[in-house]
Amino acid sequence: MAVQWYPGHMHKARKKIKEVMPLIDVVIEVLDARIPYSSENPAIGELRQGRPCIKILNKIDLADPEITKAWVQHFEQEAGVRVLELIAEKKNQVKQLPQQILALCKKMLPERNLDKKPARVMILGIPNVGKSTLMNGLAGKVLAKVGNEPAVTKAQQKIILANGIQLMDTPGILWPRMDDQNTGYRLAVTGAIKSTAMDYQDVAMYAADFLLKAYPDALMQRYKFKSVPEDDIGLLENVGRLRGGLRSGGHIDMHKAAEVLLHDLRAGGLGRISLEWPELVAQQKKDNENKSGEN
Repeated sequence: MAVQWYPGHMHKARKKIKEVMPLIDVVIEVLDARIPYSSENPAIGELRQGRPCIKILNKIDLADPEITKAWVQHFEQEAGVRVLELIAEKKNQVKQLPQQILALCKKMLPERNLDKKPARVMILGIPNVGKSTLMNGLAGKVLAKVGNEPAVTKAQQKIILANGIQLMDTPGILWPRMDDQNTGYRLAVTGAIKSTAMDYQDVAMYAADFLLKAYPDALMQRYKFKSVPEDDIGLLENVGRLRGGLRSGGHIDMHKAAEVLLHDLRAGGLGRISLEWPELVAQQKKDNENKSGEN
């Protein structure tokens, strides 16, 4: 499946980020803890040009905790990068975040007196990773529109926090082309790509195949199967049969089944699921390179 979703405002956002970046001291990149690699826009690494970076793994309540630990260790191997874990919708966690960010900024900018000159921080991230929820929580009031549809924020916004940190939010940006098929699918599975830009059943088949291999017990517990379905089609058929997708004549509405499976995965109904881990991504990148070399 080729997922190519790059609305015009994203192109404009990238140009504006590039213009403003020389004024920025620290970059905050918000990632989806379920897909830290796939939700990490490679363009951001280029745009920040070596500036210190705080990576925030959001939605950790939906991600596999052991795999999240592995990602924290993986990211912090890079110089100038620190990681914070977050559930942006939990107000108590977000209230603590300004002080955590300030503490990291002081470490990342040791020559800077932040009491006299606030750290200028830019928040970046792909759509639907929780940037607007985070922004509102940090400000203590509603400044950014929040929604479970990607690309809700379409303009830059500035916030001066009480501790003197100046935050700049930007629209979520994807990259113009995603050559890695797994990245496109994972973004679609977690809801970072609008439903109109993907085939629901195709995406659900990818999710079903992954879940059967990596989290069969979660499927058994959620849907009370008597035995684990043999393949992705069998899984969707069983989900449809059990969750209102059975039509007259015994016909199964596969689109309905796909909606149910993806909703359950996105909402945490299947438990804490991570769709990728460092070793898996490394192997898939190697496989892709080998395929490119053969062509």
